[in-house]
Amino acid sequence: MSIFDRLKKVVATTPTETTADTVQKKTFSFLALPESLAEMQALPEATLEDPFQTAALTVCALCAYGADKCIGTQMLNWLRGPRPLSPHDLSFLNDRFRGGSNIPFSYFKGAVPESEYVPSHPYTIIIEAGPYADANPGYKKLHIRSGGADHPREIILRQKADGTWLLWDQFLMVGIRQAKSEDPWA
Repeated sequence: MSIFDRLKKVVATTPTETTADTVQKKTFSFLALPESLAEMQALPEATLEDPFQTAALTVCALCAYGADKCIGTQMLNWLRGPRPLSPHDLSFLNDRFRGGSNIPFSYFKGAVPESEYVPSHPYTIIIEAGPYADANPGYKKLHIRSGGADHPREIILRQKADGTWLLWDQFLMVGIRQAKSEDPWA
């Protein structure tokens, strides 16, 4: 039994990269979302040698957290490295998931209110770095667009001395528009 039973399953991942003007974009496609820390660590993105990889895996970990808090916590703690989730972080996440688990799925292509935030397959996410992404040395500020919001959301990564990029902070778990079935005005 899958922790993502409500979504159709497929298998594999493929990252691609494009650039346009001052915005660097990377696209990641997951044929299946990781359902355990071991599955996440087996993905090609798990090298964490690129901040975009860490950002993409953070969204996967948040999806897992919505389905199983223990598994999601393990994934997020691994992505955070020497700085595990604090009780405050866990309380914040629990509060954000109280209304359902749509928010992290809204970052995948096709996940919009009309589709009840069920993403299209493969699970595709585009991560952008604007002109100020590297304003602070050792940190990278990236943005991810949500199908339920008007503006992209921020995620901040920090580079360790060994060159890996870890999750420093995320501003992804903020409100989105209601799914069509939950919207009394739809």
